[in-house]
Amino acid sequence: MKIALGSDHGGYKLKEVIKKYLEEKQIAYEDFGTHSTESVDYPEFGMKVAEAVTAGNYEKGIICCGTGIGISISANKVPGVRCAVVSDTFSAQMSREHNNANILSLGERVVGQGLALKIVEVWLSTEFAGGRHEKRVNKILDIEKKYRK
Repeated sequence: MKIALGSDHGGYKLKEVIKKYLEEKQIAYEDFGTHSTESVDYPEFGMKVAEAVTAGNYEKGIICCGTGIGISISANKVPGVRCAVVSDTFSAQMSREHNNANILSLGERVVGQGLALKIVEVWLSTEFAGGRHEKRVNKILDIEKKYRK
């Protein structure tokens, strides 16, 4: 598994904690930035990770900003992305199991580092259940197709 990582300045510190976790678990990743707490615009980094995931170069992505919301909205604009903002382990599990989320978004100002790492662990280890959920994910894809130009 290879993970695409990204954050803005508000999620930079949490992204760095997640990088250490991935290294300890020997999970490959690439950091698409930002690389400091200097103010930047989150849409740029949400898009970079989203495009890397949808291109098939990375199985999943993890993005962070202050709340996880802005960067997730940006990522979700890229067709093929199912990015979930998560702040608890149950939602992490369900976003993978039922929604086949391919990008996880976390808010550094919302979720503590310990909980964030538990969320990442659950999210990365949960498989998509398929079955009745496959039909629903396909309906999401149909919505994307309807609005693509």
